[in-house]
Amino acid sequence: MSATAFTWTVCSLIAVMFLLPLVALLVTVIKSPEAAAASPPAYLPDGVSTENFAALTESRAGLWRYVANTFLVSCGTVLLTVVVATLAGYGFARFRFPLREPLFVTVLLCMMIPFQAILTPLYMVLRSLHLQNSLIGLVFVYATFQLPISVFLMRNSFQQIPETLPESAQIDGCSSLSALWRVLLPVVRPGAVSVALFAFFSAWNEFLAALVLLSDEAKFTLPIFLSALASGQLGSINWGVLEAGVLVTMVPCAVIFLILQRYYVRGLVAGSVK
Repeated sequence: MSATAFTWTVCSLIAVMFLLPLVALLVTVIKSPEAAAASPPAYLPDGVSTENFAALTESRAGLWRYVANTFLVSCGTVLLTVVVATLAGYGFARFRFPLREPLFVTVLLCMMIPFQAILTPLYMVLRSLHLQNSLIGLVFVYATFQLPISVFLMRNSFQQIPETLPESAQIDGCSSLSALWRVLLPVVRPGAVSVALFAFFSAWNEFLAALVLLSDEAKFTLPIFLSALASGQLGSINWGVLEAGVLVTMVPCAVIFLILQRYYVRGLVAGSVK
């Protein structure tokens, strides 16, 4: 077997390993609830059923309310994270000020703090600010935990830009912020897109913070709604409804990633080679 054939064989096997769970998910979704909960399970459905999707849309508040809540929280997290990370990354990369490196290291060290360890004080802070049980408060929480890695990515993106580019913009009359907006932002677009993708995926799929910080059912996000909807009688799991909800949750993330993947790869490797 040639090296090329061996490579294609290995890659195909790896692709099959990744695709099998997706195939199993799709098969479970089109089964009836009884067939999805059968033990041992049938590998192929007897027919196509839409009962699982009907169960999603027949909830008290409606599926689309929870999708809208999750979308608003995710978009707010993306906007806040990208703006703050871009300004912070630009400052760390282009300006010289006292304690710049220790401050940057402190920002990175925040990634070592597990969310569960500060859950109680975080709840108390949001409650004192009247942001507990609020989608806006949830946006601030998500953005805060995304900022360390986001600042790191944006700093690397700005550092790979030659010094002559912002200097030329300033010679032409641009201020620092004007040069950032008009000249540098188009260059660091891959890094900004990577930051936005990280923030969106994290906020879209996050469960624990929303579960603890939200108490009003009308404000629940999609992961909380699915965890409540999937519970059947006597604590059993309604696998068909759960897999249908997973499919609904997965589709927006897959579409967005496929559209922006070329920026995502370039943003991740920004600053790796100089």
